[in-house]
Formats: sequence, C-alpha cells, structure tokens
Amino acid sequence: MTNDEHFMMRCLQLAELGKGRVTPNPIVGAVIVLDNKIIGEGYHEKFGDAHAEVNAVNSVNDKSVLDKATIYVSLEPCAHYGKTPPCADLLVKHNFKRVVIGCSDSFSKVSGKGIQRLRDANIDVTLGVLETKCRLVNKHFFTFHEKKRPYILLKWAQSQNGLIDSKNGSDGEITWISCTETQTLVHKWRTEHEAILVGKNTVKNDNPSLTVRAIAGKNPIRIILDSSLELSSNVEIKNDESRTIILNTIESRIDNNIEFHAIKSMDVSTILEKLYDLKIQSILIEGGKATLQSFIDSEQWDEARVITGRSHFDGGTAAPKISGTNLRSESFFKDEINYLINQ
Repeated sequence: MTNDEHFMMRCLQLAELGKGRVTPNPIVGAVIVLDNKIIGEGYHEKFGDAHAEVNAVNSVNDKSVLDKATIYVSLEPCAHYGKTPPCADLLVKHNFKRVVIGCSDSFSKVSGKGIQRLRDANIDVTLGVLETKCRLVNKHFFTFHEKKRPYILLKWAQSQNGLIDSKNGSDGEITWISCTETQTLVHKWRTEHEAILVGKNTVKNDNPSLTVRAIAGKNPIRIILDSSLELSSNVEIKNDESRTIILNTIESRIDNNIEFHAIKSMDVSTILEKLYDLKIQSILIEGGKATLQSFIDSEQWDEARVITGRSHFDGGTAAPKISGTNLRSESFFKDEINYLINQ
C-alpha cells in the first residue's frame, strides 16, 4: 500500500462515522498530512453542518503550516454554495501544497468543478486514489445521481427448505426464521437506509411497525405499496413514529405524517421514478414475496441479503428466485447470510 492509499484508507474510516447522519449528502472523510504525519482530520458529521474538509482544517492548531501540507479527501471538494460555503475555496484560501482526492463527484453542481477550482489555483491535484473503495462507501449517493433512482437493497429470511413463512399467506402470529442477533443486525441495516418498503399484504399479514427498535438509530421513511388503498387506518405503519408514504393509483393527499401519492401504475419503473422525484436515495425492501420478485424481475435492484435460518417448514410461501453475483456467505450466530449484487 502506498502512502497515498494509506492516508486515503483513514479518510474512508472517518467517512463511515457519518453514515446515516448526512443524507442526502455523501459521507466524506478528510486527513491533513505534513511530513508524512497526520496533523488534522475530520468528517462530515451531520447534514447541514460543516463538511469534512472544514472539520479537518479546524482541527489543525497552527494553520500557517497548511501551505506545506497535503489534504486527502475521499470525495471531490464541493465548489458551490449549499448549506455551507464551497470547500474548494477553503483549500485554495489556505493554499494547500497538494490535494489528493479519492473520486470525483457525479452530482451536477460539483462534478469536476471542485477539481478545476483547485487546479486553477495551481494546487497539485491527484485524483483516483482507492477510487473503487471511495465510490463504494457512497453507493447510495452515486446510484441516485447516476441512475436517477434510489439504491435498492433486497432482504428476506428463508427456512432451510426455502420458505419465507409457514402461514401460506394467512393472518396469524409471525413465525420468526432468523435468530435474535440477526434481527438486531437487520435493524442496523434499517438505520443505514433512508427508506424501507413493503407491499400491502405484508402489512395486512404481519402488521409491522417498520421502525428501528433493537438498536439506537433513526427510523427510515416507510413506503407502502397499496394500489387500491385497502389498508385500514389502525395498522402500525400509520402511527406517528416515522414519515410514511403510501403509493397508490387513486389519490394524492397528506394526512399528518402520512403522504398518499397517486402514480399511473404500480410497475417498478413508475414506483422508482416517483421515489426519485421524492429525493429518496436508498431503500431497503423487506417484502413480501410478490414485491421482492417484482424488483428482481425488473432487474432494478443493486444488492440482496438472503438470511437462511435453521427452521424447516412443512408448508408456506416459497422464497423469491434470484440470480446475481454472490459476493460472500457468512455464518452469523445461528443463521447463514448470503450477500449478492446485481451485475
């Protein structure tokens, strides 16, 4: 690993600390190095607050040395006024000797402009250090801006014989497939996504709250597919614990924290077009089978996490059929988790 890669890895470690707190902005880390030693570092901590570069500069006591230093940033510094002033201007102001950037920003207001601003000021710029890793940590952000749709993660749990429930679609008590530790992990996944999506049958059968409870974290936006508005008013997803969006083909209105959005059809492309318009960058899809399968069949998904428990059901609903690249499999307490991507 080169020195540049070493310090960029530290940027990525810092960037991860902002996960779930800065959306719709990307997570970013910055490290300031002088004579091969870190003298300052920072990350984007909260949406609307100072960016990584600002926090890194502020962490340096003697700013007179910055014109001899190199700053490493995991993402191209912004060059426009948003919630905060342009970071590229800050780096020019302090006349950094060198700026090392992990990857360029595909957001139209930034793309290439921050790099050009630095080069116009005769600052030495190196681009593309650990570029793949730097893009990966902001996969939600890049998918949203480049594919014009949210990043889609599919998740379900299945029995040893490939069933996702033992109820044959009937109402009744939930039969848990995964162990308690895996259920806690799923709540962590919920905190890492801006929204969670299910179909109306999942709400009818399980009456889930779709909130974060097992760990501390922000509740995702709840998105429900209910084309004919069949759900009753007393289901858990209509409480005030989180913003809820109900996509349907009948009416658009707002009722407290419940937003009803009418769309022309319930096909996946139309759903994603609407969610892009609503500026939702990432979605965890938890079910049911028909909803999951519709996204799989449309090929508009990015990642899937399939949990296999130890139970064996005599009958029930078969798990979705999916083909993708299996990145890895891991044993997690009593369960097995397969991580797939759509390539």
